[in-house]
Amino acid sequence: MFNSIRKNKDKTYLIAGLVFLFVAIVFYFVLWYFGFGAIAIPFAVLISIIMSFSSYYFSDKLVLAATHAKPADDEADKKVKNAMEGIVIAAGVPMPRVYIIEDSSLNAFATGRNPQNAIVCVTRGLVEKLDYYQLEGVLAHELAHIKNYDILLATVVTIMVGAVVIIAHMFQRMAFFGGGGRRRSTNEGGGGQAQLVFLVIGLILMILAPIFGQLLKMALSRNREYLADATAIEFTRNPEGLATALEAISGDSAVECADPATASLFIASPTANAKSKTHGGWFSTHPPIEKRIEALRNISSK
Repeated sequence: MFNSIRKNKDKTYLIAGLVFLFVAIVFYFVLWYFGFGAIAIPFAVLISIIMSFSSYYFSDKLVLAATHAKPADDEADKKVKNAMEGIVIAAGVPMPRVYIIEDSSLNAFATGRNPQNAIVCVTRGLVEKLDYYQLEGVLAHELAHIKNYDILLATVVTIMVGAVVIIAHMFQRMAFFGGGGRRRSTNEGGGGQAQLVFLVIGLILMILAPIFGQLLKMALSRNREYLADATAIEFTRNPEGLATALEAISGDSAVECADPATASLFIASPTANAKSKTHGGWFSTHPPIEKRIEALRNISSK
């Protein structure tokens, strides 16, 4: 367990550094296109630093706002809070804040920058449709993400890559349909050809940005879902609770307010075509639920 957490932290630092570099490169080409010249480099680095800092402190708030989540009510949501209180003792983490998405589907996610500032968010349908042990399994899974230090990286990458993808789309439209920078580069004599090549490289990066973002979120989410499932069982000692919860979730995980940007945070794909994604795919952010259930039942049979 501790070895896995240590490796997770090491990977977090490496991936966070790559995301920082990627964001800086993208913004460098955007700034260069608008004629910033040599100062594009320090400006791009500064923007990436600001985005990293903002994502660290405010990404959880942005995710909660995007999913329309509200704090759980002490009286109305006793079931989820009681289940959570029992699991945090076994997990050895502070009690996270609990939020509810008013949606009849079954889904959940965790966010925050560390275990001391963590949030677990569940849909209303999850609370109402699962029994106590199934709900306990899902909450244990989310607490496992908190204990394994998955939450910061997943949330920051979601926000930063999402912002880069938006900027990339805007840049592509401007480059092809407007673009004073493009016209300048082709009318400056001898340096025009070199600048045109430079612009083409930038456009290629813009096109690849959404693909890179999706592959990165896929790599982060898939492996860590299996680890969170296994860690959850160490907390509950009840593989069947989480296994049957995943069976129920697989048929009803689409959250109305969710979008592709936040999809990788959830325990199962929350997008409109979530049901088809339970079987996995090249660009799916989650491993197939059937394989996760099989792995859990293999644990229970040992």
